[in-house]
Amino acid sequence: MHILLANPRGFCAGVDRAIDIVERAIDVFGAPIYVRHEIVHNRYVVDRLREIGAVFVEDLDEVPDGKTVVFSAHGVARVVEAEAKRRSLTVFDATCPLVAKVHIEVARYAREAREVLLIGHHGHPEVEGTMGRFDESRGGSMYLVETVEDVEALSVRNPEHMAFVTQTTLSMDDTAEIVEALRRRFPLLHAPRKEDICYATQNRQDAVKRLIDRCEVLVVVGSKSSSNSNRLREIADKARKPGYLVDGPEDLRREWFEGVLAVGVTAGASAPEVLVQGVIGRLREWGGEFVEEVAGRPEHVVFALPKTLRDVAKHRGSLSTADTTG
Repeated sequence: MHILLANPRGFCAGVDRAIDIVERAIDVFGAPIYVRHEIVHNRYVVDRLREIGAVFVEDLDEVPDGKTVVFSAHGVARVVEAEAKRRSLTVFDATCPLVAKVHIEVARYAREAREVLLIGHHGHPEVEGTMGRFDESRGGSMYLVETVEDVEALSVRNPEHMAFVTQTTLSMDDTAEIVEALRRRFPLLHAPRKEDICYATQNRQDAVKRLIDRCEVLVVVGSKSSSNSNRLREIADKARKPGYLVDGPEDLRREWFEGVLAVGVTAGASAPEVLVQGVIGRLREWGGEFVEEVAGRPEHVVFALPKTLRDVAKHRGSLSTADTTG
């Protein structure tokens, strides 16, 4: 059985930054550090951060007064920011800069009193955060659409003054279908200046498309709650091939690979490489032979840490040096 490995795969710049923020905050302030929602959608990552002192909560009322809280990479609504400020919590915002870009677009559309359509999945924290950035006091409205059928059933007040944004972790193909339906219904629809789909999401989908014709089975390393990981597995569905989403090697089943001559392996943007290597190791135990890494688009994106955290870390570091040398 040949093993084909997709590239790029795994951690993106936004996930690297979010995890780094939690780790640095624990280093600087000590445990516990509270994190609103899972910092990224990966069980292994969340469990590891919990072991070193992160406490994951769903609501700010679970955070004691005077403590430090990190907002997850998915972003938060304005009311969450306001509540943290009211309670004087120390906040470090790990919202992915690409999600923050969508937030800026939504705020601008709200100021223009547009009717805004968000293409995304109901209940996903990124969607909840983005919907919560819209200020309806200017006279506009915001709607969530998940399917072409939602577009057809949509009722708006001002079809000539509309715009749309998208959840960053969707499939470009599925989004294009919905956008086309929106444009048919609302010809004057205003589009984002730049595509909202995350570069890393698109690159990982393209990488899987490059290898899917060469393999009989696709294994995607990623948690069930990860939107971008689910979109990767769906590429196998469209190619009419078995595709499996696994948290790690312990989820693999030997019967999936009986008689299989080639298996493709990739990972969602919140899955660490250690889990990918664990999956490859298990496949090798079952007769797999690593053949090649299918090269895709190189990624060199790096997102800086929040300035406030960098400044605090630098200040603490200089104090520690002074204590040591003095």
